[in-house]
Amino acid sequence: MNTDDRMSAQAECPEGLDLPALQKFLEASGPGVNGPLRGSLLQGGRSNLTYRVTDGVSTWVVRRPPLGGLTPSAHDMGREFRVVRALRDTGVPVAGTVALCEDASVLGTPFSVVEYVPGRVIRNHADLHSLSQDSITRCGLALVDVLAQLHAVPYEAVGLGDFGRPDGYLGRQVNRWRDQWARVSTRPLPDMHRLYAQLAGTVPAESGASVVHGDYRIDNAILDPEDPGTIRALVDWEMATLGDPLADLGLHLVYRDPAFDPVLGGAAASTSDRLPSVRELAEHYARRSDRDLAPLSFYLGLGYFKIAVIAEGIHARHLRGLTLGAGFETVGAAVPRLVAAGLRAATGGDDVV
Repeated sequence: MNTDDRMSAQAECPEGLDLPALQKFLEASGPGVNGPLRGSLLQGGRSNLTYRVTDGVSTWVVRRPPLGGLTPSAHDMGREFRVVRALRDTGVPVAGTVALCEDASVLGTPFSVVEYVPGRVIRNHADLHSLSQDSITRCGLALVDVLAQLHAVPYEAVGLGDFGRPDGYLGRQVNRWRDQWARVSTRPLPDMHRLYAQLAGTVPAESGASVVHGDYRIDNAILDPEDPGTIRALVDWEMATLGDPLADLGLHLVYRDPAFDPVLGGAAASTSDRLPSVRELAEHYARRSDRDLAPLSFYLGLGYFKIAVIAEGIHARHLRGLTLGAGFETVGAAVPRLVAAGLRAATGGDDVV
């Protein structure tokens, strides 16, 4: 690359991404580069930063931790890269892995590169409601089918036997998100402590062990552009681990609550009443997975607890001026509503199945 090319590439660098440095890395250890890189921040993310990068011939996706992240354990790029690579041949739809860089001197932080998967991403009501009702229903059920498929992967056989500690997972999750709240909280919220106490006092025995995605919702899936009932790739694996599969299901169902809308700037696709209901999704998962959903109230409460802490962390970064993109000013208002809904769910106030 000559000096003019490097200056042009630098001028097009989105914040948080050093394109000349990335180019040198890919030329040395990646798939090779056919010209100066151009990049753009992909919208919709509220945690790890995701960029679309192209050399004019090939296109990749680059993932790196957020600016000023306050919850470092949620942004382990190596873990995210490892699980996507392991799932490649399991039938679970994922992007092809390209390169992992854990040397922070390259971009100032570890990062990963995966193949760009073209398709449709449904982020809000407008995106979703542009589809027919039949397509919306099939998409909602297909997401549950893929979730059950993920939970059926023989994780030891694909090299993920040491990817997490399934025993005691639920108790650790409750304590982990309590600790994260202490790290990111910007205000007193007594209901959060009540929700923690309710969850800590009612932790059930694990329903089983599987790979869990950790943030499973409609906008973390890339759909076939011609058939929204086909999932081409699941993305955003930053919180994946081995754990109780019903925790994944509970979180997915919690994302149906309109209380989540402000976290994604309003009218999040997952909250649309045109998607299958919480009950329909839960019953579909039970049929596909043959799992007992009797203790679902705990898992719903845990899902609300987790989302509330994540939303507060996003709000904290926004207050510090460390978020990129639009829509962050609404996130903080969602936290008290999510906590209140979590208390209702965890105490059996939301009877789903």
